[in-house]
Amino acid sequence: MAKRKREHREERAHNSGVAQTLAQVRDSQQLPAESSIAMDEDVQLNGKADDGGDWEVAGSKRQKRLKKEPTKEKGNYPSITHSSQARLQSMVKISDLQNLILYTLADGTGPQWCSVRHHANVRRVVALMVPGLEAGMFDGSIALEPEAHAVAGEDSTSSNGLHIPASGGDGDQLQKDMSSLATDLPADGVEVKHAYPSSQPPQKRRKLNNSPDDYYPTRLEPDSLPQPLQPLGRVFEHIWPVKTPGDEKYAKMHSPMHSLLIAPIPKPKEEKDWKGAKPPAESKTWKNQRTLVTELLATTDELLDERYVVHPAHFADDEKLAAIHSALREKHETSTDHGWVDTRQLATLADGNPPEHLIEAGAVTAGRHILAMDCEMCITSPVGVTPQVFSLTRVSVVDWDGTAVLDELVKPSDPITNYLTPYSGITPELLSGVTTALSDIQTKLLEILTPYTFLIGHSLNADLNALHLTHPFIIDTSLLYPHPRGPPLKSSLKWLSQKYLSREIQAGHGKTGHDSIEDAKACLDLVKQKCEKGKLWGTPEASAESLYKRLGRALRPKRDKANPMGPDEFRSGAYIDHGDLSRGFGQHAALAISCSNDAEVIAGIQRAVAGDLESPDTAIRNGVDFVFGRLRELEYFRGWSPSEITSPHASLAAVVAQTTTLIQQLYDSLPPCTALIVFSGSGDPKELREMQELQKQFKEEYKVKKWDDLSVRWTDVEEQKLREAAAEARRGVGFLVVK
Repeated sequence: MAKRKREHREERAHNSGVAQTLAQVRDSQQLPAESSIAMDEDVQLNGKADDGGDWEVAGSKRQKRLKKEPTKEKGNYPSITHSSQARLQSMVKISDLQNLILYTLADGTGPQWCSVRHHANVRRVVALMVPGLEAGMFDGSIALEPEAHAVAGEDSTSSNGLHIPASGGDGDQLQKDMSSLATDLPADGVEVKHAYPSSQPPQKRRKLNNSPDDYYPTRLEPDSLPQPLQPLGRVFEHIWPVKTPGDEKYAKMHSPMHSLLIAPIPKPKEEKDWKGAKPPAESKTWKNQRTLVTELLATTDELLDERYVVHPAHFADDEKLAAIHSALREKHETSTDHGWVDTRQLATLADGNPPEHLIEAGAVTAGRHILAMDCEMCITSPVGVTPQVFSLTRVSVVDWDGTAVLDELVKPSDPITNYLTPYSGITPELLSGVTTALSDIQTKLLEILTPYTFLIGHSLNADLNALHLTHPFIIDTSLLYPHPRGPPLKSSLKWLSQKYLSREIQAGHGKTGHDSIEDAKACLDLVKQKCEKGKLWGTPEASAESLYKRLGRALRPKRDKANPMGPDEFRSGAYIDHGDLSRGFGQHAALAISCSNDAEVIAGIQRAVAGDLESPDTAIRNGVDFVFGRLRELEYFRGWSPSEITSPHASLAAVVAQTTTLIQQLYDSLPPCTALIVFSGSGDPKELREMQELQKQFKEEYKVKKWDDLSVRWTDVEEQKLREAAAEARRGVGFLVVK
């Protein structure tokens, strides 16, 4: 290995003897006061005495660390920008923003849609979600000023502050505009007319198909932006189109917060020739967690949402709610005066707690009597009469061991007009000679169902409606194993059995019908598997984890540790939002701050980044690495989400101005090398919700009414409007910068 050549100043220092050194020290002590002060100032600025550069003043570890801080002069300062060489193939997604966070702080892969330089020098990341921000505010389609003054004679900047090149070029000059900032017009400029009452005025529509130019960001020109948006132009260089996750087939939009704060766990390699529902893949971090059946009970709100007729014990502690519930049952003819029965000896939910001697140590049943139920029904209402009436024709109940406790055919009191044999398996021959009535089954069930009984079933509300029976303790497998695309969709019992139990059931579906004993056992085994694996098993969280947990496994670099030579420290995160944060995304964060307005959210983010000196947690005391916050006042003002708080602002421009000012204040307060990601989460969802409600109403009426009697029509025109509304709602915006 070649020797390193000694520099001239090193030779000088090496040739200095003891005498010369003492002389230099003595001379330095005899300097006049003015010279000493000047030298001290020079030492503070440069860390060296003015003696020809031979001497270097020893500093503290903190001072030495500051000398290594990345600077733009050294060329190692981090940045996140739009690359002039980028060739984007699709719109940026919220999951891409998540991967950017993981790339800078943990184990994410390098993004291809933006240029990230010196990502290891990014100290912190702040992600701020601002629902209500729309691209239309920047292109003028959403007015923020009383009058729009066009800037004449300028080809490079539009009157709305968007840099639009006169001709094609590289990078941000590849596009003349981005999709969200273009006027929402189709090629022919035809205005779409809504055949339904809308909360917003009719808007002109753009085409659904995107062009490659729609994927690129657009440069912001601060001085030409509307006054309320100018703070964003002073902080960010570009506005990016960001697509919200969703389902194009069903015209649905998924949660943007879930997409950012829930990170997928890499799945193992799967068999390519697997047919049907694939078995769930347990991730490397998955750990079975034994769960009691009491934790799987449906709550009162869940039962009401699923349209169960709720047992009176749920409202025993609130006289007002009890009276309302009783009146509703009378109105809908589901009271005991109309042939319904409520399980006995259950005045309150507390009456369902078994005595200690019945609770076996270590048993997941926790002293409860577990029964799984499934029923088959036939139609007894006259043909053409709506709504259709489904009457009980078979009831099956199995216990925890899978033994049949009850399995009987039932003769409806009214004549059967449709046996539904392909689904129920009931035929006229089966019911021939059957004399058991519904009242007989109710009597038997009241004897079987004790105060300690938990009833298991799949969408059990339909079975209980046919039985004219209520019970307070329900475990619904359609709620335990939610549909991958979320409500209101539900996974079929056949699919759940195939995926989680590797069992084929309902083989006669559409031909000879179902076997209610088989279905009841499948529900029972799904619950048993849930008790073995844990409450999150069979939910999206089983194949994913909180972003905070993912970051919590990443080590902090030495430069960011409280004690560089101390033990390892892991990344930490904070969650700042409106409302109660005890549940949901905030429960996984090291620090969760609940706020009542946007100003408190910004203050909470600043506190989380700067650190909380009063916290016993070292990670929080020295500032967290990742912060998520959400500003909601603009969202509330625009009616994107319901709110009981009245906005003090009189105009949209005032709310936007307050929001953008807070964002600029946040940016100004951030320490160097902090990445700031601002995104809207989605576009305006109001029209999408209206169309979805219209579609839901149509489907409900279509089941029981003739076409001419429908109050709502759903044709190709409405279907196209729904898809256009979904496309608009999924079109958000984003901004990126490193302080």
